Parts: sequence; structure tokens; C-alpha cells
Amino acid sequence: MNQNQTMLQGFEWDLAPDGHHWTRLSKEARHLSHLGFTSIWLPPAGKASNGSTDVGYAIYDPYDLGEFDQKGSIRTKYGTAKEYKEAVRKLRTLGIAPLADMVMNHRMGADASETVVCREVNTENRNEVSETAVSKELYTRFTYPGRKGKYSKATLDHTCFTGADYFDDTGYHLYLLDGKTYASDVDHEKGNFDYLMGLDLDVLNPDVKKELIRLGLFYIKKVGISGFRLDAVKHISAQFMREWIQALRGATDKELFTVGEYWSYNLDSLNWYIGETQGEIALFDVPLHQRFFDISRDNDGNYDMGAMFNNTLVACNEPLAVTFVDNHDTQPGQALQSFVEAWFKPIAYAVVLLRGRGLPCVFWADLYGHATGAFKPVRDLPLLLKVRKHLAYGDLYDYFDHDSIVGFTRGGIKEKRNSGLAFLCSNRGDGEKRMYVGNQWAGKTFLCLRGGFKSVKIDSEGCGIFHVSHRNYSLYAPLSLRSLFARFFS
Repeated sequence: MNQNQTMLQGFEWDLAPDGHHWTRLSKEARHLSHLGFTSIWLPPAGKASNGSTDVGYAIYDPYDLGEFDQKGSIRTKYGTAKEYKEAVRKLRTLGIAPLADMVMNHRMGADASETVVCREVNTENRNEVSETAVSKELYTRFTYPGRKGKYSKATLDHTCFTGADYFDDTGYHLYLLDGKTYASDVDHEKGNFDYLMGLDLDVLNPDVKKELIRLGLFYIKKVGISGFRLDAVKHISAQFMREWIQALRGATDKELFTVGEYWSYNLDSLNWYIGETQGEIALFDVPLHQRFFDISRDNDGNYDMGAMFNNTLVACNEPLAVTFVDNHDTQPGQALQSFVEAWFKPIAYAVVLLRGRGLPCVFWADLYGHATGAFKPVRDLPLLLKVRKHLAYGDLYDYFDHDSIVGFTRGGIKEKRNSGLAFLCSNRGDGEKRMYVGNQWAGKTFLCLRGGFKSVKIDSEGCGIFHVSHRNYSLYAPLSLRSLFARFFS
């Protein structure tokens, strides 16, 4: 492979609802390619219930990409359908695979109500369902009057859903629709976590299943999408998700890289899902994110850095692990807020970008800064991305053998001239470590790219003594000053 694969999450929660994001991505595409990105997870493109201000997860009509006058606007928060397709085309032209964010667990913003027979469910234990059936007026009809059947003539009614929530004077209620059952192959939090919010799609309904396959093919064939990020898969039948992606791959004869959001810190849950989906879907390494967050919050440096990869997906199932430092759900103000502290964030990014295990995903707000200025870009990210693109190749030698000072080296490959590197970080105190970089580097010099230390001469055994300062990281590579300038500053 000529280049390391690198993903960008191409949005954050608080982007201005100005309708310019698709054109912004088109303009940035060449720069992103230069940085080494090979795929971009795009925000949900379909019309959501709050129209032009909605981030996209309260999905109303996934076929309306900003083309029809629905929910108070034609465009979405990110722009028009034409601009979306142009951004996809531009990315593909530059060798960047666009990934669609598919929201398939729920729908919101129905067009009309129906009288529905249902049973109340214990919100904290969804296995407890009342034996008493009641009739409720619920908004369960989706007719998409603005689209008028273009792209798909399918509409939705109560038979397409398993559950719904309901607010009245007595508070919040959750109902299971009459004749329906929750899928059993979902996460078991709250007894059964099939239901998440809004109207829970019954993906086991044959008509719903066919329509969701048709929807996937629409994004591939009509838009030009290369793969998918799947929202909230812990709430959707694992069997359905496996059959859905298998059907799309079979119909298109394309690889269609697909990663699912299974938000759990429990590695056993992630491995269970991978087993249920037969390895068809990669997952975000949420446990690794939690390690980064915990280390960053430990101001006394007591966290055992040598245990950084314990019980993480990248450690036990690296081919199906998508590593990340933060994303739109962990950023400040969100329900899953767990934002990695600024001092540790460059270290975490160096680990996921340079170590060469798993597929790293960079967060838009870490690259460009928060839309309102609440936090700044991670200053080191452009350097780290270019080091990944040009130097982070070859055999990996781990040195996670200390409670505060750890690191790794990469030996480099012949196909990438002067590739290879040495990385060292600390969460407590200054230090040094003798690390092996490869016999091929004996007698050569590794320049300190970041950290402020002198160059390191590699000894006859292929080892060097590398240094790091307190709560910081250092990065070395077999470069001359001339080649350093040519690769990273030109």
C-alpha cells in the first residue's frame, strides 16, 4: 500500500447552520488530500425534522438531500443536494473516499398522526411491558409531500415501527406498538436497548428492510458514496445490519468500507457485536477514547501509561478498529461529553496516527477548531498527519513498559525514502528510553522533529536513547534538515 489510510470526521456538532458546509468541503478537499486523508465521514445528508438548522440525526426524509421544500426549507444545515453531490465528486476525484452517515434506528417529524394500539414500557427495563393495551394518537405517518415520490414511493405508517415515546401532563412515556417485539440481538443496557428515541424503525419488517437496502443503493449509485458510518448500531438488530451491508456489497460488487458507532466502554460488547455481524462492520474504539480521556484528566500523573491499550478494540481486533481521540458526541455540551484535555490531545493523536494499528479518525474541530472558538485546533495535527503520510511505516516496536514514560518506534520501508520514526511520551516527569529502530539505521542520525532535543545517533545494535519532557511527547525521524523542510514545510 503506497499510503497509510486516514479518516476525517468532516464536521462537528456546532457548525453554523449557514448552508455552506458542502461547498466548504469542496474547497478544502485538495488541502485534505495533501494532509493525507483517504476517507471522510460526512455528516447526515438527509432532511431532518428541524430542517435547515438540524445536525441531521433527528432524521425525517433520508432521500431529501436538500432538494425539496420540506420541514421549512429546501437546503439542509449543510447546503443543497447539488452541493452535496459536487463535494462527493470532488473528494473522489482527489482519491478521498466519501462515507455517508446512515441513521437507520429512528425517524422524527412525522407528517400525520394515527390512532395506535400500544402498551407502556418501563423506560429503565424495556423487558417490562404492561399487559394493558391502550389507544394513543401518535404521529407515525410519513408521506413526504414535498418529495412527491421521487427516488422512492415508499411511505411509513405505524406498522413500520416497534416503539414510540410520548409526552403528556404526567411526564415521559415509552410505548411498544401492538403486535411488535424488540429485536433481541441488540445491546442489553436497560434490559433491551432496541429503542433509542423518536419512532423506532422495525428493521425486521420485510418492507422496511427492503426500503433500507434501496436507500443504501441510492446513496451509492445516485450520490457516489464509497462507504458508510452507521449511527447507533447498538440499538439495531445485528442480524439486520449484517444482511444490509452484505446485500449492498452483493448488489454493487464494491468493498464499501463500513464502520459502526457502538458506544460502549465494554470490550466484550464490541466483540459480541463483531461476532454477530461476522466481521462485516468495523467499530469505533470507544474504550481507547476513554483511556485517553482518563489519562488527560489525571493531573497527578498516576495513570499507568503502560496499560493504555488494555481492553481496547485495537489491541484485540486491530483490523476492525477505528481509533479516535474525540468526536461530535464527546465534545463539550453533548450527552457523551468526555473531551480529552488539551495537554494530552497531541499525545493521543500521535499514538493513533503514528503507531500504525487500527484506522485513525481525526475530528474536524481538532483540525479546524470549534465553530464558536470555544476550543482551538490541535496545533500539532498538520505535522502529525504529514509524518503519518510520509514516515509512519515499517515494523512496530512497542515500549509500553513503564507507568509514566512509554513509546514506540517504526522501522520504515524502502518504498518510502527515509521513513521510520521514534516516539516517546510522558504523563509524569522528564525521562529517556533506549529503543530499537532497526539494524538498518545503525550509525545514522535521527533528527528531533518535535520536543526540542538534540539529534540521536543510532548505535551498532540499531538502538538510540530518546528523551522526553514532563507531560509532553517527542518525535524523531531519520531526516536531514533539508528533507525535513521539503516534506513538512514546503
